[in-house]
Amino acid sequence: MRNGMSDKAQVVVAGHICLDVIPTFESRSGGLGTTPLIPGKLVTVGPAIMATGGAVSNTGLALHRLGIATKLMGKIGDDQFGTTILDLLQSYDDALVKGIVVAPGESSSYTLVISPPGIDRILLHCPGTNDSFGPDDVDIHQLEGAQIFHFGYPPVMHRMYANGGLNLGTLMERMKALGLTTSLDMAYPDLGSEAGQVDWAALLGRVLPYIDLFLPSLDEILFMLDRPQHDALSKSVAGELAASIDSTLLSALAGRLLDMGVAVAALKLGSQGLYARTTSDGKRLASIGAGAPVDVNKWVGRELLAPCFKAKVVGTTGAGDSTIAGFLAGLLKGLSIEDVMTSAVAVGAFNVESPDATSGVPDWDTVQMRSRADWERLPLTLSLEGWQWDREKSIWVGPNDKRRE
Repeated sequence: MRNGMSDKAQVVVAGHICLDVIPTFESRSGGLGTTPLIPGKLVTVGPAIMATGGAVSNTGLALHRLGIATKLMGKIGDDQFGTTILDLLQSYDDALVKGIVVAPGESSSYTLVISPPGIDRILLHCPGTNDSFGPDDVDIHQLEGAQIFHFGYPPVMHRMYANGGLNLGTLMERMKALGLTTSLDMAYPDLGSEAGQVDWAALLGRVLPYIDLFLPSLDEILFMLDRPQHDALSKSVAGELAASIDSTLLSALAGRLLDMGVAVAALKLGSQGLYARTTSDGKRLASIGAGAPVDVNKWVGRELLAPCFKAKVVGTTGAGDSTIAGFLAGLLKGLSIEDVMTSAVAVGAFNVESPDATSGVPDWDTVQMRSRADWERLPLTLSLEGWQWDREKSIWVGPNDKRRE
């Protein structure tokens, strides 16, 4: 067994898994805009990178690379893509794939990742076996010794969002009953698919009472909780939504998520960093299970924003997933919430310096060494009226933070 890891894991990462096919792009004068992807036009690219993708692989392998004992739970077909996925995962550690289900006769999921330097990626995705994944595909016996159960991308997994998220709620309720800390990440649904017509606010109302850590992107959660505002901002804002909003929107969204039952609402903001707001209910935080913070009291009633570190961006695939891996790793390492968030954006910065989803993530000590050195932060363009800069922790502290002086 590679790396000397045991079959027991601190974190189990379940949900969406696929094979990423990533063409490489040479630098061009004028960028991709000079070679648009239009019918009948040939765009020359370099060799393709083949890598596992999806939340299971991206977050799971990032945690593994950080030195956290991890187990993966996803579903693949018995086809060539499925074989490639298994081979790639086993090249890291045989123990990682103990929870992977191979479904005879089904097609594995794959994604064609168009990720030219300097612009956000475009994804062409086949859901495959992810659509048939359900609670029965999580082997309870594989959870022994785990502290955190993280689930990713239900909006692109049909059985998990169908019937108002009944299966997702069942699964996460089951994990909570086992005493695990539950963590959930979302994905942006395809507006032309059935997922684009789901009442996501109602689905989250059913599921979030069983979620301790909720870590979607701003775009995803705004789409799900306030579609009219999401659509209006999308039309009026060029580029990232997070770069042009007011922090009052973040506070309002996070407050609504806390009211829906989560203990920690963390919103990924792309180049603007990571925002987090925690419940003011100490009993709720204390109840989050095996992965609870070492000092729960210091996590109660917090509101923080960690800016991104400056990085030479080669690709953005898996940046959010790696940020989540840094957050979960920091929590398991017993760090303060400020240091957890700093570690999260640091891992995300390492990630974007490589073209694929995980190869840029180093070991934990390297992350800590660089993040504590003189590593420049990206400037914020979103409005932070009423916020204060904590020089010691290098983090923004919001007006709803109960520990603010």
